[in-house]
Amino acid sequence: MGLGVSELLLIFLIVLVLFGTKRLRNIGSDLGGAIKSFRSAMNEPEAAKTETETETGNQPVTPANDDSRAK
Repeated sequence: MGLGVSELLLIFLIVLVLFGTKRLRNIGSDLGGAIKSFRSAMNEPEAAKTETETETGNQPVTPANDDSRAK
C-alpha cells in the first residue's frame, strides 16, 4: 500500500506544471533556510550554556533541597 515511484513522479510533474521551476526553486530555498535557522535555534541554548560554564569555570548550580522553607 503506499506510494510507488510512478505515483511520486506523477505528483512531482503535476506540481512542476502548476508552480514552475523558478517558484519551486524559491520554495526549496526558503524551506532550507527555515530548517537551518530552526536547527541553529535548537542548538543555541546548549551553546550558550556551554559558553557560560567555560567562562566562569564552574559547573551549573542546582538548587539544594531546603526543608526549612517547606514548613
